[in-house]
Amino acid sequence: MLAIQGMTVQRGVGAQAHKIRLPTLSLAPGECVAITGPSGCGKSTLLEAVGLLLAPSRLEHFQLGTLQHDVAKLWRTDKQSELAKLRARDLGFVLQNGGLLPFLNVADNIALPRRLQGLASESARTTQAVERLGLMPLLQKRPSMLSIGERQRVAFVRALAHEPQLLLADEPTAALDPHSAHDLFALFMEVVEELQLSALVVSHDWSLVQTFGLPRIDAVIVKGETVFEPRV
Repeated sequence: MLAIQGMTVQRGVGAQAHKIRLPTLSLAPGECVAITGPSGCGKSTLLEAVGLLLAPSRLEHFQLGTLQHDVAKLWRTDKQSELAKLRARDLGFVLQNGGLLPFLNVADNIALPRRLQGLASESARTTQAVERLGLMPLLQKRPSMLSIGERQRVAFVRALAHEPQLLLADEPTAALDPHSAHDLFALFMEVVEELQLSALVVSHDWSLVQTFGLPRIDAVIVKGETVFEPRV
């Protein structure tokens, strides 16, 4: 589902430059991996690069999806429209702040990625997720009327609404109480397994990562750069 080799992303220039390197990453359908490390090490930056939002400064190999799209070639040839299509169709994002559109209510925020793909506004999967996460009473509310935790739960449902091939989540449980965080994570893992998606999750919640037995790629910071390596 996802295969990356030799990816480097650089933030800043000159003396302020910091490189983030991912030597290798491979995800199979139904597999979820946690990205871990201290605050400020570049976890979210790495997620943006994998999510085709940030151009890498170096990239040897990047294939995505069951059709094995050659993302490295798309970056080299600056095919921005093709990259945008892949982001919209094959990726689902759960952002730390929710990233909901303020002028749409919850129901329309969730339906938006499906409508953009020409799909029906509702599906059995999204309805099930809405019910399980207690969002039914919130469907007609705007994001400004929601708590941070409620926004994160809505963002999760929106990310999976169009059934993407790769889910990317940046601290999806950060604003939730332990019970709600466990329920959300359990649903996340259930969806990944059932739909045979792949997922990358940035998380500081060590207990959840351990409870669900997630493999990890961990940040190692050496001489002005962060290298993400498998944790053994």
